[in-house]
Amino acid sequence: SSTVSSALAYSILIFSLFGLKRRTFLESVFLAFNKCFRTIQASLNLNSRCWLRTQKPKLLLYMVPATPTPTVCSRQFMFKPYAAVNSLETHVSTHQNKAASGVSSQNGFHRSKTLFDKASDSSDGMSDFERQLQELFNEVKTLITTGKEKDAVDLLQANYEAVKEQMNDGSKGIEEAAILDVIALGYMAVGEFKSVRSLLDVISEVIDDLNNDEPLLDSILVHMGSMYSNLGEFAKSLPVNQRATDILENRHGKNSVVLVTPLLGIAKVLSSTGKATKAVDIYHCVIRILELNRGVETEDLVVPLFGLGSLLIKEGKVTGAENSFIRILNIYTKLYGENDGRVGLAMCSLAHAKCAKGNANEAIDLYKKALQIIKDASYMPLDDSMMENMRIDLAELLHVVGRGREGRELLEECLLITEKRKGKDDPSLVTHYLNLAASYSQSKDFVTAERLLRTSLEIMKRADGPENPSITFPMLHLAVTLYHLKQDEEAEKIALEALHIRKKAFGKDSLPVGEALDCLVSIQSRLGKGEAELLEQLERVLKIQEREFGSESEEVMVTLNKVVFYLDKLGKKDEKFALQKRLSRLQMKYKQSVRY
Repeated sequence: SSTVSSALAYSILIFSLFGLKRRTFLESVFLAFNKCFRTIQASLNLNSRCWLRTQKPKLLLYMVPATPTPTVCSRQFMFKPYAAVNSLETHVSTHQNKAASGVSSQNGFHRSKTLFDKASDSSDGMSDFERQLQELFNEVKTLITTGKEKDAVDLLQANYEAVKEQMNDGSKGIEEAAILDVIALGYMAVGEFKSVRSLLDVISEVIDDLNNDEPLLDSILVHMGSMYSNLGEFAKSLPVNQRATDILENRHGKNSVVLVTPLLGIAKVLSSTGKATKAVDIYHCVIRILELNRGVETEDLVVPLFGLGSLLIKEGKVTGAENSFIRILNIYTKLYGENDGRVGLAMCSLAHAKCAKGNANEAIDLYKKALQIIKDASYMPLDDSMMENMRIDLAELLHVVGRGREGRELLEECLLITEKRKGKDDPSLVTHYLNLAASYSQSKDFVTAERLLRTSLEIMKRADGPENPSITFPMLHLAVTLYHLKQDEEAEKIALEALHIRKKAFGKDSLPVGEALDCLVSIQSRLGKGEAELLEQLERVLKIQEREFGSESEEVMVTLNKVVFYLDKLGKKDEKFALQKRLSRLQMKYKQSVRY
């Protein structure tokens, strides 16, 4: 029906707007640091004779932020997540809406008045209202994409004031909910998350009293589910997606393609809340629906296949993940030819699965071929952040398999490309200096690593000032390097300075402070500091890690080993015995674990 088509078109338009900014820069430096540290601690354990790790040290490389920022702390990890997987996710997200309805987004309408200014002149009923929703959407989208975010916010606020006035006069129906929905999505796109939460609360109050046969209700519910999910409010996301699914299923049947979007929303929530088995079932359901309606080689399958593959990787079911990414690769190859950039992105995701499976050489070959395809196809610029991150992924993998020189060549290429584009003093160079320093450190060339780290530190101090917490990343890495060069006094001085900056910025019990303390203990142990004082600092680190990572985490195991060592040296046998039992249990737990 025309109503269904209009609703579907509205759904696609809103999803297109929502995809404008998949992720804004974190709301504060504190959140940025905590994300970094929650993802994985920087490799600052100095491996002193007191607590040598049994596993081979792994190279830690920093990734280029998707949006340039004045700091380098937006993301760090060892092989998880992969830039290549994120790159494909960015690409396939634009197809998610087509998978739901096949309706293309429309552009070209412009507005200057609020929605209710025109609504008062409406004579076409609901169809005219839907057209006005599209106009509002398109104008907000245009303002955001052209960098006029302030104007977009002004437009959103004007429409909010108008709809608020209508609601105060007693109008609380589907039209008000639909307008608030567009406004909420607009605020989401510009990163005004507090406003989004408030609007979602208002929308919920309105739609709770509406019957399920209201036009546009299913679309509003899907958008709400997506926004709740992206805000991390999964408990609220699941029921609205389920209600949307029930509405569409009753209206169109269990095998209708219109179920795809809310089902994908449900799968995302289940994946994010540890209900992997149920999420896998939902992904398979979506795949079956699309195969039934669109065939087994439709591009629309890329979205659920990617979601399924990523979840299976996370769950350690790498064979199933590999099969999903192979299928994506085959779909893109058949549709666009083997030299298309999308094929390259799919290869990178498959390389991730190969690596997780332990096939490092196959993964390396896939990465190299993928990067060459993307480059030859001019699918994205050489200085694109996704392209840089894929090179860094490959460099990291090359280092792990002992081909550090090849990996270093890729890292140097990243540095040269960024230098050419932004100049030699741009803060974005710091990422590449840190990566190269890590590479040289792994090769025991600490002199070169020191030079690179001092250069990165000077760039950051000029850009952000000497008290900015972001500079503590290169500071601590420099302290580690100086430790290896037997320059312990300077190493201690720099580590203490980094600790002071982090305490001031995040508080004495924060995770960044815990890492700095851990680094400092290693340095001071060789300087002959008192063992009781070192033990006290390690116990502080342990408490921080237990709170942030959990009492069964690998980080806790490593620190427990150090605590037990000092308890033994201090003759505290009773305390040592209790912790030794706990340590032995954790060591057994992680004995068989393999990290790629």
